[in-house]
Amino acid sequence: MSVPPVDEFEYFFDKPWSDGLPVIPPTEERLGLMLAAVSRDPDEVIGDVPPLLAPADVRTIAVHAVMAGCKPEYMPVLLGAVEAMLEEKFNVGGVQATLSCAAPLLIVNGPYAREIGLHGGLGCFGPGNRANATIGRAIRLLLLNIGGGIPGITSMSTFSQPGRFTYCIAENESESPWGSLAQSMGFGAEENVVTAVHVEGPVMSWDDVSDDPERMLPSIADTMSHLGSWNCWANTDLVVAMSPQQASICAKKGYSKSDVHGKLCEIAGRTVGELKTGGHFRENRIRDFPMPVDLEDDEAFVPTIKEAQRLILIVAGGVPGPITAVMHGWNGSSRSVSRAYES
Repeated sequence: MSVPPVDEFEYFFDKPWSDGLPVIPPTEERLGLMLAAVSRDPDEVIGDVPPLLAPADVRTIAVHAVMAGCKPEYMPVLLGAVEAMLEEKFNVGGVQATLSCAAPLLIVNGPYAREIGLHGGLGCFGPGNRANATIGRAIRLLLLNIGGGIPGITSMSTFSQPGRFTYCIAENESESPWGSLAQSMGFGAEENVVTAVHVEGPVMSWDDVSDDPERMLPSIADTMSHLGSWNCWANTDLVVAMSPQQASICAKKGYSKSDVHGKLCEIAGRTVGELKTGGHFRENRIRDFPMPVDLEDDEAFVPTIKEAQRLILIVAGGVPGPITAVMHGWNGSSRSVSRAYES
């Protein structure tokens, strides 16, 4: 009796190595092409991935790049992203085990992102772009297989979210009226930079009426400040992705990127009285904020953004689009990381 051939795709499904979607078998030939795309030693260890603290070396990262469907030219971005995520202040181990749905979002700037087709325009958070989908997916497969962030075993996220399949975009530099996120952080315009930040899924702030930032920005600030978000209750990161259309409305009225950033930091928030109506209200958390808050004054204003560097403002999405996407942060024990990488 003949033995039926092994179905390699079903084989991976039978092992705890998949995110629930088919993976590409990492043959030696495919792995060789992936490793040839970078000049680094395949045995170089980038770092240990928590909570298992298993080492992620260049070869292992390449294996997961193949499994995710990456092209070899995506490897430099992937290595830069892993280096950023394994910095201690990013606290990837915490998010691996949290009840929250936060996930590492990658925001990529620079000429190499454009060269490999990383997308920041129309539909950037959705399907249809191989670079976005597979680079983000490779990160998730690494977190699953090397870090051991397995749903229901280590990862206890109550709902999880689609961003835990893949969460990777480029900034829409070509349609932005301002300099890039990387430039605002002190990198050069021609540097290739990846920023990793732990955030929840995009929440949309829609406004197809306003043609003035003074009218438009309060709606965005309100979306930033809903009482169910961690940002009201912790000093944590938050990403605001303005569409080119809404960014241009601001720019045409003379607002620089720094002006918009500063205005959102100023007006996004809640009063002490409003915070007290939230079920998550805890006096001890508010006392730990990096600014004094009078808990006896119900009219006292508590900003959503506790430190200006915690607000990450980018331009993304397509035209037309009277929309801004707001991505709330995690519980405050993680900080975003931006790193230049070699292409």
